[in-house]
Amino acid sequence: MCSRIPKREDSDGAREPLLGNSGSVFHESPVEAEVVTESESSLCESTTTAFSYEDAINEAGFGLFHGWLLIVCGWANASDAIEILSVSFLLPAARCDLQLTSSDMGFLIASTFLGMAIGGYVWGYLADKNGRQKILAFSLAINGLFAALSSLATTFWLFLLLRFISGVGVGGSIPVIFSYFSEFQPRKKRGVMISCLATFWMVGNILVAGLAWLVIPRTFIRFQLGSLNFESWRVFVGLCSIPSLSSGLLFGFVMPESPKYLMEVGNETVAIHVFHKMFVCNHRGSIKKFPICKLNISNKRAEKSAVKDNLNVNTLCHIIKQPLGPSTKLFRAPLTSRSIVLLIVFFCISFGYYGLWMWLPELFKRQDEGDVSCSITFHQSDTHQVNNESCSPPKRTVFTESLITAGANLPGNIFTIFLMDVLGGRILLVFSLLLSGLSVFFFWAVKTKTQSLVMSCIFSAVSVVSWNALDLIGTELYPTQLRSCALGFFTGVGRLASILANIVFGQLVDTNCAVTLLLVAAMLCIGGLTASRLPHTKHAELM
Repeated sequence: MCSRIPKREDSDGAREPLLGNSGSVFHESPVEAEVVTESESSLCESTTTAFSYEDAINEAGFGLFHGWLLIVCGWANASDAIEILSVSFLLPAARCDLQLTSSDMGFLIASTFLGMAIGGYVWGYLADKNGRQKILAFSLAINGLFAALSSLATTFWLFLLLRFISGVGVGGSIPVIFSYFSEFQPRKKRGVMISCLATFWMVGNILVAGLAWLVIPRTFIRFQLGSLNFESWRVFVGLCSIPSLSSGLLFGFVMPESPKYLMEVGNETVAIHVFHKMFVCNHRGSIKKFPICKLNISNKRAEKSAVKDNLNVNTLCHIIKQPLGPSTKLFRAPLTSRSIVLLIVFFCISFGYYGLWMWLPELFKRQDEGDVSCSITFHQSDTHQVNNESCSPPKRTVFTESLITAGANLPGNIFTIFLMDVLGGRILLVFSLLLSGLSVFFFWAVKTKTQSLVMSCIFSAVSVVSWNALDLIGTELYPTQLRSCALGFFTGVGRLASILANIVFGQLVDTNCAVTLLLVAAMLCIGGLTASRLPHTKHAELM
């Protein structure tokens, strides 16, 4: 077990941990909590060398700490996947309880993405301004809390509102988690580690599909809560909120702040203690002494304090405009060209992926009820009213097919883990987007359930490579003070594309969705061609 982080005294003489509420990266036993804290001077060997961020990360080593970090951040990433994808799994069952038309289902999915678009930028801005750890704790807690409350909604509009607020939380944790995680990684390990983190999206996808398979079709999982008939799909929604709530607790009480962020704001003392924690965890049993006594940083505390002191004289207009400042910096030289390219890529991949993926369970359900072609649907009137014949609970085969499709992510994830640091993110992004578009192009021609399932698995395996590559590239293209904000901005653009895609799909799924599928294929191919204009970032130092 890693040793306890030393504490320091504040101005009032009170003892407080240097790494947040817990003072430790791991939970500690009562015996370990009584270990006598070390003085700051005894943490390292006597040296006058000022370490840069990259040098300090390398000296801290790579090992146990990074394994624990991967598990915690991976669980948070999986919880986001569960919350986003849970909507698509509950729609086939909830459409009767909430009297949803196909258009309503499209707007419900869109409301989650609208919340994510807003939350992505706001939380990203706050993470660059106030730190990653606290923002992750807050955003994950909001996500889980309002997702749980949505299980109690009795009307479509209340359910839509609560899912929107939940989406605001999801929008914050997705971009910030990758910024936070990348800032603990040695340069030569960053590609493979971010690929491993991205793999947890597949874990969340499999978990939510498996949970839907276990819970939703079982009609006996229901009970009466006052006047509310708590159906199995409501139980499913409540269970899906647990990962986000647990992740919020981990970041609120266990995890440290990013050392890169601490150096950026001039907090040398706490940054050294974070590096010390990493060093102790990664060098268990070693006689090597902690070498970092001084960091090569510029102290920005005075500037930060001056801004805080003058906050009371800021006009309301300035306060409103302040969060928009970082987004304008993304489109100034030398970041202009890469930002324009990323904007197009995020729009195209989000429109293509979420426009199709969020509707797969509904399409599987329709095929299970006899509709074996995307372009041949039940009745034209389904767009305006709920078909009572389709109000029976979805069969387990619907969720089995979704579970198989989710598991098809595995080959793509393994591929990126082994080849991300070999080929680089740009090459993988370009070719995977082009292949994803090609696979969707043939979707409209499927005639059987088996063909549909095979094409869904191919799309799943190839498209996940695009997302993994984009997760890495996004963290490497921007400096620390803009990283989370940039990821939040571009994921926000992606969410707007997802909203548009789901509204379009909701309008056309009952008439001729072959047009939508061809549009999805075209958008993915455009994204792949555009991505070829991105700069090469393999093994690049974080700015």
